[in-house]
Amino acid sequence: MRFRIVSEEDLKNGLVTDKYFIWTEKVLKAKNVNPTVVAEVTTSGWGVLAGLDDALNLLEGLPVDVYAMPEGSIFFPHEPVVTIVGKYLDFARYETSLLGFLCHASAVATQAFRFKLAAGDNKVYSFGTRRMHPALAPYIERAAYIGGVDGVSNFSAEKYLGLKSMGTMPHALIICFGDQVKAWKSFDEVVDKDVPRTMLVDTYYDEKTEAVMAVENVENVSGVRLDTPSSRRGKFRKIVEEVRWELDIRGKQNVRIFVSGGLSLKDVLELRDIVDAFGVGTAISGASPIDFALDIVEREGRFAAKRGKRGGMKQVYRHWDEFRDEVKLFREEYSGNGEAMLRKVIDGGKIVERPDMEKARELVLRQMEIIRKLGREEEFL
Repeated sequence: MRFRIVSEEDLKNGLVTDKYFIWTEKVLKAKNVNPTVVAEVTTSGWGVLAGLDDALNLLEGLPVDVYAMPEGSIFFPHEPVVTIVGKYLDFARYETSLLGFLCHASAVATQAFRFKLAAGDNKVYSFGTRRMHPALAPYIERAAYIGGVDGVSNFSAEKYLGLKSMGTMPHALIICFGDQVKAWKSFDEVVDKDVPRTMLVDTYYDEKTEAVMAVENVENVSGVRLDTPSSRRGKFRKIVEEVRWELDIRGKQNVRIFVSGGLSLKDVLELRDIVDAFGVGTAISGASPIDFALDIVEREGRFAAKRGKRGGMKQVYRHWDEFRDEVKLFREEYSGNGEAMLRKVIDGGKIVERPDMEKARELVLRQMEIIRKLGREEEFL
């Protein structure tokens, strides 16, 4: 094994688990204890649910029923996003991998959502897979795309996701030529004609100087990219304003300004009125995991939640007009007008409703529009 990457077979066999589940299995089997339970995945914050496709593939074939919110749903504190019903020993050792799939992907999707919400009508692109394990690149790009980014940079997304990747040029291209203009002109001559001609303008001189050099020496320039690292920015907005001014006075109002390089949510909020597109890296791909937990809430039909958790199998009802949820017991008769969010997705081990990446993204964008119409952006930034 050249790369220490867990195989699909080991994941499906439950090898990727915490050791205390091995001890738990040993004890319960020795004592012939294996109750039918209801277990729920919850967390104490809000977020965008992602990673459900991998979670269902993990649980497929186990003799359990699974209920879940549609992938792409915004969830709120203390409400279940996934519910498993079955004999405990049939799924116990899968908890570690299940949470890993959901915690990481939902974190990336949530951060992508926040950046896209902050950017308004401007474009946001996922640029951060180089900061993470390369085996996770399609997984990260899928979650970022569901979360609302307008494009992804990792080429593997084309094979594994069917998403067309995008990109501009690295500093290495310019350095290899030893001359910015030669590099820009060569890019324009060689790269496929449908690729935007976005020129990187901060390799050797300041951003304003190179932006002017680009538009005065290259026939096709659709945009300029400032990849200025935070350590050299100073007043970054002032730099961008200078570039915009110099482009405009030369009649280049149509040349877009694209910024990247360690961008934060604060940067996007401060620059969204003068920048056309943002390339966001580590802030999305390296998002802190959503702290999901899986807890038993019923045992043999009786409420059994531990301290700090709410007993009983539950249903979540969404009021779309107010964008709020009600949580009720699953078997409780409901007379309200909320939409039931938890749907059966696995029936006796068979997947009956598979997540769809494009539908998940559409759901995210619809929720984003509702949040904007309600004027609640600050709650989600």
